[in-house]
Amino acid sequence: MNLPTKVTIIEVGPRDGLQNEQSFVDTEVKKKFIRQLAASGIKEMEITSFVSPKWVPQMSDAAEIVQAAPAGARSIVLAPNRRGVDRVLDTASKAVALFVGVSNTFNKKNINKPTKESMKELRPIISELKKKDFFVRACISTAFYCPYEGRIPEADTLSLCREFVEAGVDELSVADTIGMAVPTESFSLFSLIKKELPEPMVTAHFHDTRRTALANIFAALQAGIDRFDTSAGGLGGCPFAPGASGNVATEDVVYMLHRMGIETGIDLNKLREAIDTIAPAISRPIDTGYYQLTGNSD
Repeated sequence: MNLPTKVTIIEVGPRDGLQNEQSFVDTEVKKKFIRQLAASGIKEMEITSFVSPKWVPQMSDAAEIVQAAPAGARSIVLAPNRRGVDRVLDTASKAVALFVGVSNTFNKKNINKPTKESMKELRPIISELKKKDFFVRACISTAFYCPYEGRIPEADTLSLCREFVEAGVDELSVADTIGMAVPTESFSLFSLIKKELPEPMVTAHFHDTRRTALANIFAALQAGIDRFDTSAGGLGGCPFAPGASGNVATEDVVYMLHRMGIETGIDLNKLREAIDTIAPAISRPIDTGYYQLTGNSD
């Protein structure tokens, strides 16, 4: 069995996990959540997003969140366009996530542009960010399935990944945005990406809509992937992906990896403390396996 001895977890709860939460989460609660995640041993995380406050009020405190970013962790902020990047440049952030959907329909509904137009806009932005010593993460949405177009050909996903690599990004985060992939598809796509694009870091991003995320992670591990996006408490969901549930839960992934003898550097008890902080501030109960089995007060 081809498995790594160590895996890096990229925590996306503070950004991807909270972006679709209808009730505004107090900024101080977000800051505490992020601090506790870092204290649990997480070294990389998406902490906020520089999107329009009009469309995503939850992220209206992005600049303040960046100011409170924990030392010793790579704190990534998402920027959907030129305007968002300009706002990032006014902060102390040095790590940016940019995103594009493989599906044209999804991309149009998400950022009102077809995929090719998005890439045309992003190439000079990536070049500019790299010249300013930014870490640049490319988030590849609808890499397996699209809620509007159905199955996405592997060749299309690989082509978009290659465009980002040629543009100079440091990392590819390849997402099963609506949680429809199965382990054979996970193994196939990630094996292809690792074979064809060996240079950049490749991260797998799974949603748990159909409860296949852990199985897909296991398949990706065997394909050579050792980086995974996860969300504490299984928080998340995408307003432009009907039916998609939250991201795979950090605590469930870490528990599985530790039982398999794979190191993550994350303390599960401290991670649960972070979830205890955010749980009262969100609209739905935390129902992930590890969290429920280890007990919560509410």
